[in-house]
Amino acid sequence: MAADGAARGRPTASDTDSGADKGAAQAADPVGQARELCLRLLTSRPRTRTELADAMRRHGVPDETAAAVLARFAHAGLIDDAAFARAWVESRHHNRGLARRALSAELRRRGVDGEDIDAAVSALDPADELATARKLVAKGMRASRGKPLPTRIRRLIGLLARKGYPPTVAYRIVREAIEQEGIDAEGAGADLDEAAWATLDADLDAG
Repeated sequence: MAADGAARGRPTASDTDSGADKGAAQAADPVGQARELCLRLLTSRPRTRTELADAMRRHGVPDETAAAVLARFAHAGLIDDAAFARAWVESRHHNRGLARRALSAELRRRGVDGEDIDAAVSALDPADELATARKLVAKGMRASRGKPLPTRIRRLIGLLARKGYPPTVAYRIVREAIEQEGIDAEGAGADLDEAAWATLDADLDAG
């Protein structure tokens, strides 16, 4: 009967015993269980200390065990929040066009401490940040041709705001793009007065 059960894909008594033995072994070795979990997570992508701690907590790893495993991983260089932050800023800025404010918020959500965040975002060249903002706006200008200018302006400002660019930068870059296209903003019903744009910025921040 055991052979018949195995042939049909049903667990046999030996399979059940093996699973129970494995579960008992894991329970008897929480450090090994926690280490295996962390290694599996790190295989897919780099993680912060907080991300690994949260994952272990969800899997019921005792806090003392989690702390010990994290300390070992940090000592071995397998987790390094400062390096994680630097790589995150580099990747997310160049691939998604995110500015310092948005990058800082993302890193905070992943549990990176303030000093590591400040060090990582401060390495972002302001000139690169402006160049990226101009590329985003140029792309948005091309995509929005044919739409009313006030709509284009609002969408472009909103885009830069979501990417984390300060209102003053957004104002300057969008205005530059409109002027470079030779658009008669006043004739198109758009107010390029800085005071009016400051009101728009406030509305976007509130939303």
